[in-house]
Formats: sequence, C-alpha cells, structure tokens
Amino acid sequence: MITIIPEAPENVAAFNATGEVTKEDFEKLVIPRVKEKVDQFGELNYLLYLDTDLDNFTVGAWLEDLLLGIKNLANWNRAAIVTDKEGVQNFTDIFSVLMPGEFKSFPKENLYNALYWCKNGNEVEA
Repeated sequence: MITIIPEAPENVAAFNATGEVTKEDFEKLVIPRVKEKVDQFGELNYLLYLDTDLDNFTVGAWLEDLLLGIKNLANWNRAAIVTDKEGVQNFTDIFSVLMPGEFKSFPKENLYNALYWCKNGNEVEA
C-alpha cells in the first residue's frame, strides 16, 4: 500500500510504501499526486519512503513506476529514496547518473533530512 506523507513540504510529492504495493496504488494515488505537483510547480520533487521489501511490489506496480518516470522525464528535479536496504541505496545513486534531475538515497532515520533536501536541494546541517 502507498500513502501520502502528510508532513511533506508543499512542493514535494512524498509517499510511504508498506506491505504489498500494487498498480492501483500508482493509478489512484501516486500518479494523480505527481501530476498535481508538476502542474503546480513545473517540476517534480519526489520522495519514496520504502517501508517494505521490493519483492512486495507487484508487476503492475513496477510497470506504473516505470511509466511514471518516463512520462515525467523532463520534469524530474529531485528524488529521494528513503530505505535501509543497501542495494536500493546503491541503485539510486547509480540511477542518478542516468536520469535528469538529482536522485539521492537516505537511510530511514534521515526522513526529515530527505524531505528538506527534496524541498530545496540542501541537507539539514547538524
């Protein structure tokens, strides 16, 4: 299931993924929210807090995620993936070289730092 992270900054489409993630999650929640943010701000600042294993994403969810990326290719500004899975963190960092915009991984305990970075491109200073 995907839910919206309510404390996200206004210019960030932020989501929490738990349990099984389906095509319907993307169709009913993620895609409309992303479209709303792109229409409002002219760019996409995106955050996904992964509180589930990637194995819990259905094939339909993966396809919708891929289509989301392609449809918004020119709009990506910043995207943060928040997870403690090292493989996902490494993939995100490599992916950032291939896609327009900035992609960055954050450990789960740094959710608010990730939200702040998505909002303005800076990290909170300790």
